[in-house]
Amino acid sequence: MASAPSTESRSIWSLRIGVIPLPFYALLVVVLAVLAWQDDLAADIPTMAALLGVCSYTCYEVGRRIPGFRSIGGPVILVTFLPAFLVAAQWIPADLAKNISTFYKSTNFLYVFIAGIIVGSILSMNRTVLIRGFLKIFVPLVAGSLAALVVGSLVGWAITGDLRRTVFFIVVPVMGGGLGEGAIPLTLGYSQSGAGPAETLLAQVLPVVLLANVCAIVFSSVLGMIGQRFPRTTGFGKIQPDGEDELDLTDRERSGFDIRQLAAAGFMAIALYLLGEATNALFGWPAPIVMLVAAIALKLTRWLPRSLEHHSGLVYDFMSTAVTYPLLFAIGVSSTPWNQLLEAFTLGTVITIIATVVSMMATAFLVGRWIGMFPVDTAIVVGTHTGLGGTGDVAILSATRRMALMPFAQIATRIGGAVTVTLALITFANLY
Repeated sequence: MASAPSTESRSIWSLRIGVIPLPFYALLVVVLAVLAWQDDLAADIPTMAALLGVCSYTCYEVGRRIPGFRSIGGPVILVTFLPAFLVAAQWIPADLAKNISTFYKSTNFLYVFIAGIIVGSILSMNRTVLIRGFLKIFVPLVAGSLAALVVGSLVGWAITGDLRRTVFFIVVPVMGGGLGEGAIPLTLGYSQSGAGPAETLLAQVLPVVLLANVCAIVFSSVLGMIGQRFPRTTGFGKIQPDGEDELDLTDRERSGFDIRQLAAAGFMAIALYLLGEATNALFGWPAPIVMLVAAIALKLTRWLPRSLEHHSGLVYDFMSTAVTYPLLFAIGVSSTPWNQLLEAFTLGTVITIIATVVSMMATAFLVGRWIGMFPVDTAIVVGTHTGLGGTGDVAILSATRRMALMPFAQIATRIGGAVTVTLALITFANLY
């Protein structure tokens, strides 16, 4: 006999905007409107948490209700790029946009999020799958990067007739790993080689990077649909078909919940993040990679108790469920210049970017399948190499509901981007 529906499922509490129950969503809208009327929307944690939550989940609900658009990452695209348009159109007041930017940058919102995602996903991953995955991901990454370089350069050359500009100002920035680690050091290096002022060069490269990020979101979403249609091609967040995660749902239920262990897992993620920051300050090592390696070492040495690994998975669950969309909205307001994004919409540039991103992901798909990995998940991971750094990783993986791939995406973005920028600067200096 079927059980009766729960009281909550029949009540107003079952109606949610994102993760926010409708009654509290309505209350937050009213309260935020009053604070805005009084010009009292401060850049503090409670105000910004409420504001970003309400705005981001409103965009999310609109995006996921548009037929067709929702299938190509509509919610993520809308949450990230609609606020950028609203800022450019001055529909978001300049003072409010400044407060959101101040909050986002002063709190290091992005890297706290990535710390929770990386540490949680690695510590809840099967050890054997972890080792094999990190070793094997470099094969499709290298193959995809070479294919993207060749195809993107030839397509751009055929359209524009300028091979040098195509390679160094379109294809390489697409593969550079984002802004802070890619476009900025790349254009600074070009400038030091005599190509012109760094600010002018960055203005040329930035729209390319932004548009490439949109393409990566869309094509990753298409891959996600292929995975839904052909389940054998995807692990839905795993890149290895052999073995299940150690901390599956049954294990989590059996492990129970301990608020002290959850707090300990949170502090562990922060400690590993600060370890990365400290080594960056002392030795110049990339902070996310240091954090990544430290988390892998903890997993492989079996030093942590199983309960702490389990609660690290809960930290990951919380970050991916509750923090992703507010973070994307903050990125849209503070780090996505709408006018510069539009500047990339020339025929030659758009076609070259599409050719670069598609060839990289298609090659990774084929190579991943050939070496026994889930081709959809492999291609999505390698596709993050063409995204907007850490912010692009979040957008791409959240659009495909595969946030568990974040550790592999960081490898593709950070290491792949660093190698691309280094080789490009060496080549550019010799050619200029």
